[in-house]
Amino acid sequence: MAKAPPPKRLIDLDTAVLRSFRTLAETRSFTRTAERVGRTQPAVTQQIRKLEVLLGETLVVRGQRIALTAAGETLLGYAKQILDLADGAAAALKPSADAGEVRFGSPEDIATFFLPDILARFVHRHPAVRLQTTCALTLDLLKGLGRRSYDVVVIKQEPRSIHPGAVPVWRERLVWAGAADVPAGPALPVRLALSPEPCVYRARAIAALSAAGAPWSIVYTSPSLAGVAAAVRAGLGVTVLPRTMMPPGLAPMPAGRLPALADTVVCVATRAGAPPAAQAFARFVADAFGH
Repeated sequence: MAKAPPPKRLIDLDTAVLRSFRTLAETRSFTRTAERVGRTQPAVTQQIRKLEVLLGETLVVRGQRIALTAAGETLLGYAKQILDLADGAAAALKPSADAGEVRFGSPEDIATFFLPDILARFVHRHPAVRLQTTCALTLDLLKGLGRRSYDVVVIKQEPRSIHPGAVPVWRERLVWAGAADVPAGPALPVRLALSPEPCVYRARAIAALSAAGAPWSIVYTSPSLAGVAAAVRAGLGVTVLPRTMMPPGLAPMPAGRLPALADTVVCVATRAGAPPAAQAFARFVADAFGH
């Protein structure tokens, strides 16, 4: 009689360890990860090392800023799915755990292009959470977060000066945008249609033109993306936008017509002491933007 093959060794993945790993992938810092998961930095470091031993793979490259290996990127995708299922099961069995109001702030362009679907999915999964959403400029959102007017905000940041505690979720490639039916380059001085101060895109436009010695003038100012887009469509001037958020009737200007613009980083920030519902919402938004 043939001998039965030995049973395959099963690997049990601890959700607490996966949560620390996912947070490390978001923050790229053991210190920030420890703060967010409520553990000491040595404890988080030990969790990741044990996970690597368990899987027989190096998951992160240690350095001044943590980076994921190819195996780490693969695990991250599965970890997010596992934790989403675990959190969904907990929410379904204990819906009151994430109940409450979450005060959320976002820049208007991000709210217009990306948030409706994300917010709808969160509300469907967490019906006991009441979302109060406000659109504002990044610097105003940060001031509101400091005053505890918001629980969670999406903000735009310089890659080298990210707000403490904010989690980067993706890089925005900024481009000059003009009317789609006006192929010619802008005349000098460059006429600008921009949001009022404080605005990251406004600062980028002025800094790039000034550094290149190109004369400019602001001919149209509006706090609304729709207002700026209407001005550009009418041929009043050009503006700065992420390539992925181009309103109808606008188009990126050909490279070389105006000085290049540096990228910005979109981040999610949660106020200290935010309730569980807000922390769950922040994780959901960060994961959604990450995908």
